[in-house]
Amino acid sequence: MVAELRLDEKRVVADRVVTTTCSYCGVGCNLELHVKDDFIFMVTSPFDSPVNKGNLCVKGRFGYDYIYHPKRVTKPMVRRYLLESKQSSVVSDQWKNRKDAPDLGYKSLLANSQLPTTNYQSPWDWVETDWDTALDIVADNLVRIYKRDGSDAMAVYCCAKATNEDNYLLQKIYRALFRTNNVDHCTRLCHAGSVVALQKAIGSSAMSNTASQVIMNDVFIVTGSNTGENHPIIALQMKEAVQKYGAKMIVVDPRRIDLVDFAELWLPLKPGTNVPVFSAMAHVIVKENLVNWDFVNRRTEGFETFVESLEKFTPEYAEEISGVPAEDIRKAARMYATAKNGAIYWGMGISQLSHGTASALALIHLAFLTGHVGRDGTGLNPLRGQNNVQGASDMGAMPFHYPGYMRVDNEENARKWEQAWNIEPGGLSRKLGLTTTEILSHAHPGGVRALYIMGENPMMSEPNLNETRKHIEQLEFLVTQDLFINETGAFADVFLPAASFAEKDGTFTNTDRRVQRVRVAIAPRGQARPDWKILCDLATRLEVRLGRERSAKWDYESPEEILREMASVNKDYAGVTYERIEKVGLIYPVPTLDHPGTPTLFTETFPSGRGKFIPLDYVPVMEQADDEYPFILTTGRLLEHWHGGTMTRHSSLNEAYPEARVEIHPADAEMHGITDGMPVRVTSRRGEVVLRATVTEKTTVGVIFIPWHFSEAAANLLTNDALDPEAKIPEFKACAVQVFPAREEELTHPEVEVRRGRY
Repeated sequence: MVAELRLDEKRVVADRVVTTTCSYCGVGCNLELHVKDDFIFMVTSPFDSPVNKGNLCVKGRFGYDYIYHPKRVTKPMVRRYLLESKQSSVVSDQWKNRKDAPDLGYKSLLANSQLPTTNYQSPWDWVETDWDTALDIVADNLVRIYKRDGSDAMAVYCCAKATNEDNYLLQKIYRALFRTNNVDHCTRLCHAGSVVALQKAIGSSAMSNTASQVIMNDVFIVTGSNTGENHPIIALQMKEAVQKYGAKMIVVDPRRIDLVDFAELWLPLKPGTNVPVFSAMAHVIVKENLVNWDFVNRRTEGFETFVESLEKFTPEYAEEISGVPAEDIRKAARMYATAKNGAIYWGMGISQLSHGTASALALIHLAFLTGHVGRDGTGLNPLRGQNNVQGASDMGAMPFHYPGYMRVDNEENARKWEQAWNIEPGGLSRKLGLTTTEILSHAHPGGVRALYIMGENPMMSEPNLNETRKHIEQLEFLVTQDLFINETGAFADVFLPAASFAEKDGTFTNTDRRVQRVRVAIAPRGQARPDWKILCDLATRLEVRLGRERSAKWDYESPEEILREMASVNKDYAGVTYERIEKVGLIYPVPTLDHPGTPTLFTETFPSGRGKFIPLDYVPVMEQADDEYPFILTTGRLLEHWHGGTMTRHSSLNEAYPEARVEIHPADAEMHGITDGMPVRVTSRRGEVVLRATVTEKTTVGVIFIPWHFSEAAANLLTNDALDPEAKIPEFKACAVQVFPAREEELTHPEVEVRRGRY
């Protein structure tokens, strides 16, 4: 294929077209990167792609120019004090002044900042250096802290945007060399509630079916997922299922998302009332004898006790709590239960709650009661957020599991990985590690002292950011490995410049469990390196300093070699090779080299044997609206942006949606004297932001919505850090707030530094 683009009547012909996988959401769209003179000038998609059939959203088609942004940092950077202490052999206590880092350090980024500079040289100034110096500093300080304080002082954030190979390697470094399971990534902040619920009920936590099977549904439920903006290509398939194939869609969401226009039924529940609504649906299914008795008897356990727990969950009880009319709950239950093929698709509106595990279990119960799982066109389908959050989880980037979801506190599992990594018997820790939220709360003397962050941005993604900042300031040593020095990188001691998705090889695993290739299209900018190469170089330094030479393997020649090592122990990936996934990928489990993949799971049994009904109680969100804070805030994403904005706010997409907005219902706006476009102040018990209002019926009365991409009006300054006791996921989807009119001059300009960090 020859790609052409006309610019000012001049034809641009690509030197090459490289097929790869999108680096945004979990759909995993196939991309064609059109390259001329090592510059990506256009992105298309192959129409024979089994994932997206040539369709792309605005991010996939246009959101790649962050690669060339002038603020991208492409040389290793260290704080001045580290170079001085390295020369003098004196251990510095400059970490105690970390609170000054965002204000002092950023102004020294001469090549990457347009801010005025001064002659003052602060210990926290950024200084460019070479790779050997930067990696030596990282290795010296990590080993120093480990030898002094032990494995509990070490922690790492892996990355749902990095490849499978990158994540496997980073968790291996911390487990094999630092002997800690303080390993996690952003799955803790998105679908941890879903993962725990699915593991408890069936022993597996991935989507049971592929998203493309939605066209085989007769009835499907979409809940807690603004699919049209968060997974746009899956939303296209859902609309096709309705319009072309006659499926009926039920939307359960506090906001009038765009899918409501295609739905047979919309249940606009109050945030955090999932358990009463879905348990009331289960109540109706049981009371009206719509149960699939064959499935319940053959494949589940605990039914009798579960049914007893449903007695109080009448539709009227659910209506009183959720605001959803009882008759609509009955109608939804009957539609789903009587369908030949029914499926449930859910997002973080289910899991990002202090009772997120219970919310997901309520959905699982509906599938058990009706037998809508284990067949094509049915299923339990949590839509994974990031491009490789499924893969990062598969690779063991979690504190409780090795690769393949093998529990770290299981002796047999630990011995398997000790053998694979050439570690002495008993060398790996059997102790469960800390989650992302716990790592930060343990960041104090006597707790976590050194944190390595690959591609994540907790100073945007964590709840209650004012408290998060206090935790980060207490770290003794912080390393960030990324494309930009973002809000978290502003606090780092060392910054390591990584390659973008278009500059490296590897694999991503999408929400379908499809393992797909990522390919080099252009050379890394400046001195940036692929993550796996950075980690290999770091690991060789660490093992020498730790006296563990020639134990675990670190001298990999390619990402393919890394994947082969992982797949030799992780049976789900055993049959996955680069050769086999060269064209369209494979859907795991792929247990052998001749296995075709497994689009539909649980056709005969669940990994745990029988599915478990687990009685539930209704537990309200941790903060209810009251006289002082009369609104409930829910947060989420926009079509044009991605998470903390590190990529999209450095791309032309930022021009399409350049500022934060709060959505408020017209009735609430009128009552509080708020008009469309007016600056408003939103306050919670933890913080405040000033931003413009959008008056819209997209939200419901008493509920406001703020996207969390904008550092100058960071929604997570407001959110509640209350945790689900089982999944340890914060309650991003509901907290009590107040809204007041504000003045124009109170709006924060995007380029103005804020003490919390910076954009």
